[in-house]
Formats: sequence, C-alpha cells, structure tokens
Amino acid sequence: MEQKDSNILNLGQANEEAVVRELTKNPVYYNQFLRFTPEWQQRFLDFCCNKKTLPVTYDPFFKKIFHPDIHAGRLSGLISSLLGIPVKVVKLLPNTENMLDGGALLIMDILVELEDGSLANVEVQKIPYSFPGERISCYSADLLLRQYSRVKGESGNAFKYKDLKKVYTIVIYEKSTSKFHQEGMHYLHRGKWVFDTGLEIELLQEYCLLALDVFKESPYPKIKNEQTAWISFLATDSLAQAKKLSKTYPWLETLYEEMAEYLHKPEEVLNMFSEALKILDQNTVQYMIEQQQQELDKVHEELAMAQSQLTETVEKSICSIVTLCRDLGGTKETAITQLQEKLQLNSSDAETAVRKYWQ
Repeated sequence: MEQKDSNILNLGQANEEAVVRELTKNPVYYNQFLRFTPEWQQRFLDFCCNKKTLPVTYDPFFKKIFHPDIHAGRLSGLISSLLGIPVKVVKLLPNTENMLDGGALLIMDILVELEDGSLANVEVQKIPYSFPGERISCYSADLLLRQYSRVKGESGNAFKYKDLKKVYTIVIYEKSTSKFHQEGMHYLHRGKWVFDTGLEIELLQEYCLLALDVFKESPYPKIKNEQTAWISFLATDSLAQAKKLSKTYPWLETLYEEMAEYLHKPEEVLNMFSEALKILDQNTVQYMIEQQQQELDKVHEELAMAQSQLTETVEKSICSIVTLCRDLGGTKETAITQLQEKLQLNSSDAETAVRKYWQ
C-alpha cells in the first residue's frame, strides 16, 4: 500500500497544509476543493495524508471498486458472501428504468445479472430513513418485472413461469435505523416469503440487509471468513485499520493498493468526491422533501379531524337549540331565529336544520 508521488499534483503529502499548497498550484483543482463542505474537505485531506482510505460506501467509489465490467470477480465475491450462496456476475444492466407503464422512475445503484439468469440489485444507503421496507418491496417488484418482461419477450409463446429465476435485493446501510439496533448484534439479515403453515413453495423474491454500524459496534469476535473480510472492507476507512485487515486477509491488499494509485489521479479523485457530495446532497434534499410532505400530511389529517370535530359540535348545538325551542312550546320560526342569532346560520340553513330536528 505504498503511495508514490503524482506527476501532476503531489497529493501524497505529509501534512494537510502541503496538500492545500499543492492544490493552489492548479486553480481548477483548488476551486473544486473549495466547493466541498468542510467535512468533505477534511475527508479528502485525510486520504491525501495517508490517514484514511477512499470512502468506498459512497456511490462513485463503490462503483470504481466493484464495477462488474472491470471487477466482476469482486462483485461476485461480495454478493456471494452476503447471500451465503455462490453466485457469478455476468453483466451490468441499465440501472434506470420505468417499473410500469406510466410508473415512477427507479434508480438503482448497481443492477447485475447472475450466471443462472437471476438478478441482483445492490444499494448502498447513506440516509436509512429514505429506504424503508416499502421502497425495498418496490425495488424487488421492479427486478421481478424486468426479468419477466425480458424472459417473456425472448420466449414468446413458449414462455413458462418456471423460466423465471430469483431476484435479490441487497441493501447496505452505513447508518441503520433504530429497528436494526433492537435485534441484538445481528448485522446481516436475509429474508424471503414463507407461509405460516409451513407450506413449501419456491417464491422468487429474496432480500439481504446489511447494517455496517451494527457490525462495527458488535463486541463479539467475527468468524474469519470471506464474508467478514468483505464487510470489514466496507466498514473500514482508517488506513491503519486497513493495514491490519490486509494482514488477516492478504487478498484485500490489492484493493487498497488500487485506492492508493488514485493519488496519481488527482482530477479523478476530486471528481469522484464532487459526484459523491452531489449525490449525497440530492438524497438529502429528497429526504427532506419526503419529511416535509409527511409533516404536511399530518397537519392535513389534524385539520380534517379538527374540522370533523367542529362540525360534530355545531351539529349537536343546532339539535339542542331546535329541540329546546320545541320542548318549551316555541314555534319553528323562533327556532330559526335562534339559530341565526346564536350560530350565525343563514335563513336557508336554519330552515333546513329545523325541518331535520323538529320531530
């Protein structure tokens, strides 16, 4: 994991001040760096100063490390370890498509086809509340529909439902919701549809949820295997910890060496940081919009309830006034006048109310 000097910008500097001075030599790079948030500026400097690895759980970096067209074996290894079954990625599929005619656009992180024709979608989530069970269900349904459309189109009249393969929805949470922390130290959750009677029918949709924060908090020793290696790789950003991890799993050193090579590609690193920040901002804005919409829906529900309660109260008052006038020997005209004076009803509504309650 030795990092060499760059011929363009010497990003592998000994301290932050030296890195910033180097950046100022190129106004384009420096302005790009200045547009980062303070948190991202520090994260970039930590990488340049050999303190941290690249943030692989962010979309641009994840795709660089695991892109199936370049590193199919890596992605196959990761998916196999998470699902607990051997799989082989054969190709990358378009990750943007309409789920149904006129339906909402779904954008997936990495969507791949496996060797047996199964589909797997790998999502890395920074904002856990923006990926609830409902959204997971929609992504899974979309995967199944894509496969159905493709297989039916290829088979024509010879299509059989038996031709369809499984679809796997894999969601990796960097920070998980409180529900994940209520499950003890379980950080990997696999699920599929089952029947309460024990009836065994092979259904096609399966799920795998990984909580990296729970993995890091777990006080129990992890079994030293490929699954632990991959999850540790995703959960580790400290260069010191990465070196320790490489000693336990020597094959990971190739990945860390590949990261170090990016110190010779400053423009690409800056662009990846910019893209990651842009995606994070977009996700944050979308999450805030969803939160605002939830709050507005709640206000509307409360207003509707209050309106309903007010209407009920007014109706009770109308009934009481009409009944009281009748029981005291008054006339309908008197009841109409009282409704107009006490409740500010117009003459038409007052007459309608009297006809309704004068019995």
